[in-house]
Amino acid sequence: MILDPILDVFRGRAITIPPLDGAFRANTGLDDAAVFATLPGADDLCRHASGVLASAGRGLFRLRTGAAPEQVETHPAPISAIAASGATLAVALEDGTLIENGAAVARPDGVSCITALAYGPDGALWLTNGSDRHGPADWANDLMERNSAGSVWCRAPGGGWQRVAGGLGWPFGVLPDTKGAVVSESWRHRLVRVGGGRITPVLRHLPGYPARLSSRPGGGAWLTLFAPRNRLIEFVLRENHYRFDMMAKVPRAFWIAPAMSSGQSFLEPLQCGGIRVMGVHKPWAPSRSYGLAVRLDADMAPEISLHSRANGKRHGTCAAIETEDGLLVASRGGGMVLAPNAGEGA
Repeated sequence: MILDPILDVFRGRAITIPPLDGAFRANTGLDDAAVFATLPGADDLCRHASGVLASAGRGLFRLRTGAAPEQVETHPAPISAIAASGATLAVALEDGTLIENGAAVARPDGVSCITALAYGPDGALWLTNGSDRHGPADWANDLMERNSAGSVWCRAPGGGWQRVAGGLGWPFGVLPDTKGAVVSESWRHRLVRVGGGRITPVLRHLPGYPARLSSRPGGGAWLTLFAPRNRLIEFVLRENHYRFDMMAKVPRAFWIAPAMSSGQSFLEPLQCGGIRVMGVHKPWAPSRSYGLAVRLDADMAPEISLHSRANGKRHGTCAAIETEDGLLVASRGGGMVLAPNAGEGA
C-alpha cells in the first residue's frame, strides 16, 4: 500500500483493497446471530444505569432480554449519537442539539454534525463532529465530495469545550482513555489516536468504513464497520467529473457509493455479472453494504470479526457493546439489534 504511489508511475494507477483475511476472514457470525430486538433504524447503543439504551430515528429505547424495545424518549429530530456514564446520559440530534440529562447544553461553536459521543475515565465528554459541511444524514455527500472537514472535541468536567483534532475524514467513533482518545476515521479507513496536538495512526488499511468504538470489560474494544470498500466505489472516488455528474443527476439512493443496506431496488448499481449467478446472490460478490463487527485487543489490533456478507441483510452495523447479556450489535440496514456469540468469529 505504501509503495502504490511509486509503482503507479510504471503500472498505471492501481486500486488495491485490503482482503478479508486473518482476523477479518469472512464468516456468518452476524447472519447467524440471534435477534435481540427488532428496531427499525437501530443506530447507536450505550450502557446506562437503567439498562441498555438504543437510538433509532427520533426515539430512544430501553432494551431488555425477551421483551420488545421500550421507548423512553422522543425527540424533535433524529438522534445522531448517545453516550452514558452511570446515570448521566448524553444525546445528540441531527439538527446539532446536544442534550445532557434531559436538558439542552452548549455545544462547541460551529459543531452541528455530532456522529459519536463518549465519556472518558475522568468524566470528560468527548464528541466527534463528522463534518463542518454536512449533517449526519448527508454522510454520502461528504464522502463523494472527498471532504476532510471533521473534528474531535472534549469538555472536561466543569470546563468548556476544547478542540482536540481537526482535518479528519468523517470521524465516526471515539474511545477516550487516560492518554487522549482513539477515533475511527471513516473516509481514510483507519483508527487514529488524538491528543497532545497530534494525530497518530493506530490501525490502517481497514477493509471497510469504520463506525463507532466501545470499550470491552478487561481491556480492548469493539469496532463496527458500516460498509465495505470495493474497487468500483474506489474508482468512482477518483473520477471527479463522473462523480459530480452522478451527484447532480442521480438520486442519492442509487449512487455508486457505500450504503447502509442494498438490494431493495432494481435501479441500484452492482446487480449483474458476478453479483448474481443463476439467480443466487453470492456471499463473496462486491457489495455497497455489509455488516462487520471487530474485536480489538488492548493495543487496538484485530482479534476476531463477525460478518453479514454480501448476500446477508444485517448490514449497516454502526455500534457494538458488551453487556451483561453479552455482545449486542446494532444493524441500521437490517433494522435490528443482534446478539451474536463473539467466540464464533474468525
